[in-house]
Amino acid sequence: MSTYRIGIDVGGTHTDAVLLDQDNQVISETKSSTTEDVETGIYTAMHEVITKANVSPEHIRYAMLGTTHCTNAIVERKGLNNIAAVRIGAPATLAVKPLVGVPDDLRAALGKHVYLVRGGHEFDGREIVDLDEAHLYKIANEVKGEVDSIAITSVFSPVSTDHEERAKKIFQEVLGEDVAISLSAEIGSVGLLERENATILNASVIRVAKTAADGFINALKSENIDAKVFFGQNDGTLMSVDYAVRYPIFTVACGPTNSLRGASYLGNLSDAIVVDVGGTTSDVGVLIHSFPRESSLEVEIGGARTNFRMPDLISIGLGGGTIIHAEENEAFSIGPDSVGYRLPEKAMIFGGDTLTTTDVAVALGKVDLGDASKVAHLDKSWLNKVYEKMVELVEEAIDKMKTTADPIPVILVGGGSILLPTELKGASRVLRPEHSGVANAIGSAISQVSGQVERIYLLDEVGREHALESAKSEAKATAVNAGADPETLVIVDVEDVPLAYLPGNATRVRVKAAGELQRNA
Repeated sequence: MSTYRIGIDVGGTHTDAVLLDQDNQVISETKSSTTEDVETGIYTAMHEVITKANVSPEHIRYAMLGTTHCTNAIVERKGLNNIAAVRIGAPATLAVKPLVGVPDDLRAALGKHVYLVRGGHEFDGREIVDLDEAHLYKIANEVKGEVDSIAITSVFSPVSTDHEERAKKIFQEVLGEDVAISLSAEIGSVGLLERENATILNASVIRVAKTAADGFINALKSENIDAKVFFGQNDGTLMSVDYAVRYPIFTVACGPTNSLRGASYLGNLSDAIVVDVGGTTSDVGVLIHSFPRESSLEVEIGGARTNFRMPDLISIGLGGGTIIHAEENEAFSIGPDSVGYRLPEKAMIFGGDTLTTTDVAVALGKVDLGDASKVAHLDKSWLNKVYEKMVELVEEAIDKMKTTADPIPVILVGGGSILLPTELKGASRVLRPEHSGVANAIGSAISQVSGQVERIYLLDEVGREHALESAKSEAKATAVNAGADPETLVIVDVEDVPLAYLPGNATRVRVKAAGELQRNA
């Protein structure tokens, strides 16, 4: 019996859907407008892609969703959980309070119940002071009925998780097993304040993630599909629904990473630069061994600095709906504003009154779309200057992402990629593969499941071999928890960085394991 998988990616402009067979061949694809409530757009795209394919619903066994729900909730400060933020680190960390440097409106939403508790560890795993369990019991009783999600951050918990784990048990004992608890050691890396912010944000979007998951599962049920459901995460891999509801922060920026994974698959390349051109922006990222290169910088989400893993991307204000502003003396500016999903009504080629990048490409005969006669009156030499500048913006972004001067393959994906030429400076070759318009949905459908850990080890005590083996087995266990088949697991990335400022020959080890989906669905 043939089995199929459905991949859906929700972007700011479009919701894309694809149906793949068991050999990952595209059976049908569709693009529909993203709706304000998001769910309607998902229903529409799913219904269209299944109807087009004429496939029996019971043969669809896997469903993958890449979504911007959690990012939007943080940016818009909407639908967030009532949280308590508990930092275990007194008396060592009293100088800088939790949520320092976070925008006032976000602090007002998330900072109602903030607590500092005695405890925490040194960089080498020694306790600073004993954990103040009595204080934790007092806090738990205080927040009972007031909060539905708790963020626990302990000093140097990537070295020792003991105090976070004990605190979690106390909160569960008082508040019951249903309360959502986020532990910083499972989310961020070393660096207390950024890890704490990431954990607080994670705790704040658990309800949003659960709503999105329920909405997706209900959409599937409405089509009589009983599939195993996975969410895209921001390293270009998948996680099970249970895992996604525990760690929703990992869905942030999964759209661009899905596009990178889809581009790798469609272009049959493991190392390349990917330009994903949407309706409003173009995201430029780098593939290394078929996975997105990770950013080594702190990342701001909704104004809060965090340090959990994120893809290394440059985003430029150039998309299919970007507005061209004509100025005096033939001068012009490109964007950054865009007509977005209103392109079919606003662009000149569709009878609108707004000059967009798509109009420029059509007027120059580079793209066959809409009614070219509506832009035939525009001055060609001026349009050529605009087009050259559009291409230059992309070439500059590609150049910034390269680590050497050597030419490198470039893969163009996304609905707006038809605007760009197949020759670009700095590219050894430029590919625009078939189905590139829905590369993000394909990326979510074909992705593997991964697990990643980051820990500090004192090599004088444990030795390098033992440290690496311990991190690898922990990464594999995390991947299995996220829904990977243990038989297919491989280690896809190992990084160990000596920490010269810490004694004991300390090293930060980061390991990532990835495997195929568990097929016992």
